[in-house]
Amino acid sequence: MNFELISSGEGDTLDIARALGAVLVKGDVVALTGDLGAGKTVFCKGVGESLGVSPDRIVSPSFTIVTEHEGTVPLYHVDVYRLSSEWEAACIGLEELLNGEGVCLVEWSEKIVSLLPKHSIKIRFLFLDEDGRRLDITAEDTPRMRDFLTRCKRYLPGG
Repeated sequence: MNFELISSGEGDTLDIARALGAVLVKGDVVALTGDLGAGKTVFCKGVGESLGVSPDRIVSPSFTIVTEHEGTVPLYHVDVYRLSSEWEAACIGLEELLNGEGVCLVEWSEKIVSLLPKHSIKIRFLFLDEDGRRLDITAEDTPRMRDFLTRCKRYLPGG
């Protein structure tokens, strides 16, 4: 399923992320793409919050590629911005993590496309204006994703 959501600011982005976090389970991978400052880390904070991780603990990991957080399920915040290739990601064992027992949020996921599981939830952040963002979402059509979409009805264009 493909759909888009509109965020008019950081609060909306957090709400959307919390709604997604509420339906995530062990083994889910959320692949985030978008320009610098588009809201990927803010989104990770919202997902983390819904999984029992304090949003203050989730920061943009400038030099750390993987940060593990203990919540209701293990949460792995992965930032591959500094990796130069998929080969480098494979060498550090990222593929195992992406197919593991936690929830993985991957920032700059376009750098490791071939390593992402087929069932990954893909979210692309696009600037609309200084505060507004469009989130283009691609995911398998499952009851959990339909539940997420229902929770986010007010953020649908025209919603």
